Amino acid sequence: MGRWEPGARNRLAIAALELFIERGYEATTVADIAARAGLTERTFYRQFADKREVLFGDPESYRATFTDAITAAPPEATPMQALAAALTAAGGYFVGRHPYARQRNTVIAANPALQERELVKRLHLTEAVADALRSRGAHDATAQLTAELGTVAFHQAFARWVARDEDSDLGALALAVLDELRAAAAA
Repeated sequence: MGRWEPGARNRLAIAALELFIERGYEATTVADIAARAGLTERTFYRQFADKREVLFGDPESYRATFTDAITAAPPEATPMQALAAALTAAGGYFVGRHPYARQRNTVIAANPALQERELVKRLHLTEAVADALRSRGAHDATAQLTAELGTVAFHQAFARWVARDEDSDLGALALAVLDELRAAAAA
């Protein structure tokens, strides 16, 4: 294979997930992943800091999906309306990724260190959403609370989505969960 063959990052991510499912996360080495992808360990480390990070993709792009939608919401949109736009956009981010996301979720659920990393990712998302809402003029407490509701809604929707056998509209599911949270608060 060529030294700079395109698609290395994606090939490594797919190879890693296959091996984590087959052998378990702990029993899989970076050398195993690189070999399965037909690449070198050096190429792996050009793409990912460590074995754990291969499961967490591009966090900046992921967060930007939410924050860009909040920024693009109409100026008159309330914080909750801007959040709804972000949840819809986040659903779009995952179109076509259901099989991968489902397997990834299985690997993370079986490993406490990966669960911890997933929680850190969620915390960073909450802060990014809160910052985007503050940039729109939301008061600090409103921005923080709205962001926390949004990440809870998305997390719950994601868990339901990956539990399904078939792909569905994750954005619509996240909006439905947000409505459930609103109804629970009103009860």
